[in-house]
Amino acid sequence: MSNGRSGTTTLWAASLAVGRRPVFIVIFSLLVISAWVALWLWSASPYGRYLDHGGWGEAGVLGPLCRAVPGGEIIVPALLHAMSWVLMVAAMMLPTTYPLLQMFRRVTGARPDGGRLTAIVVFGFFIAWLAFGIFAHVADAVLQAAAARSAWFVIYGWMVGAVVLAAAGLFQFSALKYRCLEECRTPFAFVAARWQGLTPARDAFRIGFDHGLFCVGCCWALMLVMFVVGIGSVGWMLALAAVMAAEKNLPGGKRLRTFLGLGLIGWAGAVIIVNA
Repeated sequence: MSNGRSGTTTLWAASLAVGRRPVFIVIFSLLVISAWVALWLWSASPYGRYLDHGGWGEAGVLGPLCRAVPGGEIIVPALLHAMSWVLMVAAMMLPTTYPLLQMFRRVTGARPDGGRLTAIVVFGFFIAWLAFGIFAHVADAVLQAAAARSAWFVIYGWMVGAVVLAAAGLFQFSALKYRCLEECRTPFAFVAARWQGLTPARDAFRIGFDHGLFCVGCCWALMLVMFVVGIGSVGWMLALAAVMAAEKNLPGGKRLRTFLGLGLIGWAGAVIIVNA
């Protein structure tokens, strides 16, 4: 009798998990679509400058609000730019985590707190990308400040773009790229190595954060290309997001490394030829 009850409970939990799967797909899809729509509307609004790192320190139409908040000239634009980065991560990188989230939900599908744990995985993923975004934008701000004081940068600023493109292309052939890409392409092994279930919230955060770190390690160079083509360009965001999703999730995605690397190096060469 006890075995029958146990079997019935297991079947009920499995059916419940399957029943909740379409709900997760709908919520996940709405989140990603909403991020893209928000980015498109934002880029077409008077606040579009805050999608571009070059304009993050400008008060513009937010002048009255900046003056009303202590330190608002820095705080308000910085917060808006942080929001734009989070939106970009949600739009561009969150779709690439779908296989991992689906695997995690299969592992935790019978748990009543499965939805909360999935949200913690997503939160950990965002924290990793937010840390990278802060570092990248601070580095870019320092570079722009140096460029503003240098006549050489005014004449040869295009060389920075060529170097970034060439570095991104060369990185495609590195061992670090291969290692991170392999981690991103094996969601079952990734979850199994980190999920113990004894401390579920901590395990879920670690899965999300670690996956975010490997995702950064895999895609950071391609994301830096955004600083060359324009962070506020929704079209370039879509193109790079499609490339990174294909590289991480499609069966032949690993082979894209070579084509992307050669393409980026060729692009850098074209920039040098045109401007030299």
